[in-house]
Amino acid sequence: MKAVGFETPGPIAADASLIDFELPQPMAAGHDLLVAVKAISVNPVDTKVRTRFQPEAGMRKVLGYDASGVVVACGPDVSLFKIGDEVFYAGDLNRPGTNAEFHLVDERIVGPKPKTLSFAEAAALPLTTITAWEALFDRIDIRRPLKGIAPVLLIIGGAGGVGSIAIQLGRRLTDVTVIATASRPESRDWVHGLGAHHVIDHTLPMPAQIAALGIGQPSFVFSTTQTDQHMAGIAELIAPQGRFCLIDDPATLDVKVLKAKSISLHWELMFTRSMFKTADMIAQHELLAEASKLVDDGILRTTLAETFGTINANNLKRAHVLLESGASRGKIVLEGF
Repeated sequence: MKAVGFETPGPIAADASLIDFELPQPMAAGHDLLVAVKAISVNPVDTKVRTRFQPEAGMRKVLGYDASGVVVACGPDVSLFKIGDEVFYAGDLNRPGTNAEFHLVDERIVGPKPKTLSFAEAAALPLTTITAWEALFDRIDIRRPLKGIAPVLLIIGGAGGVGSIAIQLGRRLTDVTVIATASRPESRDWVHGLGAHHVIDHTLPMPAQIAALGIGQPSFVFSTTQTDQHMAGIAELIAPQGRFCLIDDPATLDVKVLKAKSISLHWELMFTRSMFKTADMIAQHELLAEASKLVDDGILRTTLAETFGTINANNLKRAHVLLESGASRGKIVLEGF
């Protein structure tokens, strides 16, 4: 089968940063589904793994986490799906990636593909939907308001893949007021279109912009990017006893600035459940099934912004370049081999 990955970690500009190669088709065991991959999307985790992960000598690392496709084989313990089912999912850090014609994935982290979406539209959603859902509803619990404080959610990095679905979840599934950050005109238009009540510029001091809105201090802050640069501002603008969640990888993080207001700090990594095989691992299947229904009911929409052609090394290089530039919005999707 065709696959895309790398042998040596490094910058995307290197000739061999991503390469096309052939691999044997894998076999399903246990709770595995073997999925014929129809479309994939690219996430920051792809670029991080490409620059940091060192495969064993003579081995190649297949990248990719988001995928949509069709089940072509099932392990003996599978009970949630059958051959022929259309699915979407976000994969597992401990297993080969989705940038391949066929991919093995545990059924407990897989959802039924939304019927109203194409494979490309569906592939844009799983990783970011799980991340945003767990961050907002499991970690900082935006449906549980702070006593005496207006329910306001600030999403830093609203035009990115995670921010794009977080805006929709906050706006469509709760009564919180959603503030999103965006710095470019096209990004501001994007987050307004997704439903943000207010948009501020994260390249300018945020506390003054929040105060100027006249809606009070945010009870909840969800930071998707450059958290270390914004930490002092977050501590200033968030309400006392507020809840703060981040997903990026700051080189350093001064959390002492949160102490005076008794701010709770939460990390979100959507791979935790699959990586540690937690007892509630099936929650991601349930989450994606609910998200699929919300899409088919017209409540949520795909965050696909750009399609980069078929799944091959050259097109994936282009996607990595755009993602690493920080200028992308929504999700970049590739479809077919």
